[in-house]
Amino acid sequence: MRTGWADGPEFVTQCPIRPGGSYTYRFTVQGQEGTLWWHAHSSWLRATVYGALIIRPREGQLYPFPKPNHDTPILLGEWWDANPIDVVRQATRTGGAPNVSDAYTINGQPGDLYKCSTKDTTTVPIHAGETNLLRVINAALNQPLFFTVANHKLTVVGADASYLKPFTTKVLMLGPGQTTDVLITADQPPSRYYMAARAYQSAQNAAFDNTTTTAILEYKSPHHGNHAQHHRSKGVKSKTRPIMPPLPAYNDTNTVTAFSRSFRSPRRVEVPTEIDQSLFFTVGLGLNKCPKNFKPNRCQGPNGTRFTASMNNVSFVLPNNVSILQAQYLGIPGVFTTDFPGKPPVKFDYTGNVSRSLWQPIPGTKAHKLKFGSRVEIVLQDTSIVTPENHPIHLHGYDFYIVAEGFGNFDPKKDRAKFNLVDPPLRNTVAVPVNGWAVIRFVADNPGAWLMHCHLDVHIGWGLATVLLVENGVGKLQSIEPPPVDLPLC
Repeated sequence: MRTGWADGPEFVTQCPIRPGGSYTYRFTVQGQEGTLWWHAHSSWLRATVYGALIIRPREGQLYPFPKPNHDTPILLGEWWDANPIDVVRQATRTGGAPNVSDAYTINGQPGDLYKCSTKDTTTVPIHAGETNLLRVINAALNQPLFFTVANHKLTVVGADASYLKPFTTKVLMLGPGQTTDVLITADQPPSRYYMAARAYQSAQNAAFDNTTTTAILEYKSPHHGNHAQHHRSKGVKSKTRPIMPPLPAYNDTNTVTAFSRSFRSPRRVEVPTEIDQSLFFTVGLGLNKCPKNFKPNRCQGPNGTRFTASMNNVSFVLPNNVSILQAQYLGIPGVFTTDFPGKPPVKFDYTGNVSRSLWQPIPGTKAHKLKFGSRVEIVLQDTSIVTPENHPIHLHGYDFYIVAEGFGNFDPKKDRAKFNLVDPPLRNTVAVPVNGWAVIRFVADNPGAWLMHCHLDVHIGWGLATVLLVENGVGKLQSIEPPPVDLPLC
């Protein structure tokens, strides 16, 4: 809150930290408990620069569920047998889609189904009868992922550092940027069980990494006496071949829908009901015509085009010599404009057959202003331009209530009746359904320049982003703090 300088996205809240430089992020955690994560926010550096950020209950406070015996972060990652920066640079040069990854990882290891990686497969120990908390984080760069554990049920208790009404499921789906806390009980015959993750691929005809990453849930015999003995206690023989779980089909949207519709806040929550600013943002891909001065090898997108993406037909362009927040705070003109449209400039059949004249967005560094304290509703509408896709949309600086989601074009007359204004889940990243829409609500009480973007990093680079500029309110406590002295210079 009020420390937007500690948010991190390059050229939005700060200039990037230079090679050999350093910057200390200072912020206060307020009202969040559970699992978040930290990661680089410059080009594709987050492919390898990331980790868990765990917020436990205050001392003397309890979890809203029986205290687990152990908790284990499960970080799902994505790996290229190449420098990821080279991969994105090549795609930027050619205008085509970047090469897909070579592996997914769990806690940094690809697991037994890839060649030469078995000896380092991640093992998660569990004692028979215990209940452990798995903090699952999708840190993959470009891919929503299914996650499951063979023969075990998962009880979802939280997501994005907010608690949920517990529900039980066999499979999780996490878009990049999302976290899900689950309880797992060792109630099966002592053995070794695979945890596995693989792609949920909602975009048709798009290449993707169809490999499967695994880790091993390994039963250990209960420990007696001191810790030293515990290390000697015999668990399951490590020669036992782990049991492999079934995973949903890559395009199993029904499983994703059933899963996301199970999310509820634990009790009645204060959802804004009177709305001051009602916004409608289309999110999706596009194709730019090949510029006249480009050689054909620079236009390797479909039919000699270059891939792009946009929100409300604006393809977001980052500034490159000062950040948007600095420009706003210091009153530097010419860095950005505040005319990002609150609704699509042209109404069309968003999820239908879209006229080719609407496939090419307009580039720009446009932000949308919000008054301090205003109650905001945003309808996020997927488009079928190039291909419909499930887009994980993340808003910096806020948690928001997801009050509804559905398929097709959002229809305010019919769809408002389906809004959950009683116990919707509180999240910071919403997976907008493929060929569908989601509606979020929040109160704009955190001043600053906040990036709203698709968490598939290939789409940010293409421009699937905008900035919400939340103005200061009245007095010091409703205003952004001054920039820290060590804020990186461009």
